[in-house]
Amino acid sequence: MKKIGILTVIASLFTSTFFAQQFEVSAEIRPRFENKHGYKTLLLSNADGSNFISQRTRLNLHFNYEKLAIGLSYQNVRVWGDVSTLSANDNAFALHEAWAETRISDHFSVRLGRQEIVYDDSRIFGNVGWAQQARSHDALLAKFTWNNSRLDIGFALNADNQSEIATLYSNVAGYKAFQYAWYHTNINNVSLSLLAVNNGVEFLNTRLEKEVNYSQTLGGRLTTNLVGFNIDGAAYIQTGNLKGNTVSTSYVGGNINYKTSGKITLGIGAEYLSGKDMNATSTTIKSFAPLYGTNHKFNGWMDYFYVGNHKNSVGLTDINATFAYKKGKFSANVIPHLFYAAADVYDGTTKMDSNLGTEIDATLGYKISSNSSVNIGYSKLFATNAMEVLKGGDSNENNSWAWVMFSFKPTLFFSK
Repeated sequence: MKKIGILTVIASLFTSTFFAQQFEVSAEIRPRFENKHGYKTLLLSNADGSNFISQRTRLNLHFNYEKLAIGLSYQNVRVWGDVSTLSANDNAFALHEAWAETRISDHFSVRLGRQEIVYDDSRIFGNVGWAQQARSHDALLAKFTWNNSRLDIGFALNADNQSEIATLYSNVAGYKAFQYAWYHTNINNVSLSLLAVNNGVEFLNTRLEKEVNYSQTLGGRLTTNLVGFNIDGAAYIQTGNLKGNTVSTSYVGGNINYKTSGKITLGIGAEYLSGKDMNATSTTIKSFAPLYGTNHKFNGWMDYFYVGNHKNSVGLTDINATFAYKKGKFSANVIPHLFYAAADVYDGTTKMDSNLGTEIDATLGYKISSNSSVNIGYSKLFATNAMEVLKGGDSNENNSWAWVMFSFKPTLFFSK
């Protein structure tokens, strides 16, 4: 009955919008095979890697009429074989996006509901598009635009249910509440973004009382082009409190890319994310947290860092290079990384070398048609003993990851 009701709503929207100014229905089917042999953490010497196929299936509806816009994204995320071939129920369906936006004037609009929030290079706010489920937020977003500038102000307030009395929030979303402001402007060939986030997490304090601590992330990003070189840099600090502890962290990163021809791009980049010594006794949180960014995009695609909880980690210094080639429908990328701990790593009382290892990521892509593509990737990690201390497992194992992904994204219907 639940599925019939959802399909009825979709059908009603479809038929009613023949009179609308603009209506689009699109779909996405994205199966991906993965071989994980030391992905996220070093493989134990007596363990085997895993093989599986996951799939994202989406139906997207976008409606636009006069001063109203509506976006719906209904998705199913599964692993092949996780549901019986005779199953009568499938609980893998969910709403990825469900928002409405009203344009109050030519320069001011408000969007409410479940929505993706993506800014700049997705370091702090991103949609985590690589993950089959991706990320979206329940939020209110006010957008102001003028000349070459834009200001977004966002608000969120989360609860587990519609309880009549106050209950401790599970923090399933990662925060009880947040408020943020993002400002972007273009000046000649320079783009500047500034971001301020007030992030609240609810917890039980030492008196077993509910309390919300707020931490602040403040910083910005700049991009420009100089004599054919694309340059970007970003810096953030974090302060405030988290679950009764003081927060004091920092981040700085940058990239320089140069397109040698119409086909080849060469680049070099570096990131520093502050960390905390393993033998530290202070309760101050010194490990930078990238909040709600697309962390898979950074610091190696094997996700050894920042995909998941990184509180009180030793941080990271990542020095990387990019070798990219693109011609017609074909593309290729090779990205090596050198990883170093940003704080001291200890094995018992023995201080370890800061070198954590080297990762090499490689991908091949081919665009089959305007709405279909295939991508192949392989990553290899050459870990050190210090990485063993951090992650466990065996650094001498063939720690690697391979994947093949097909993506089909057709537009099913469009009207003006």
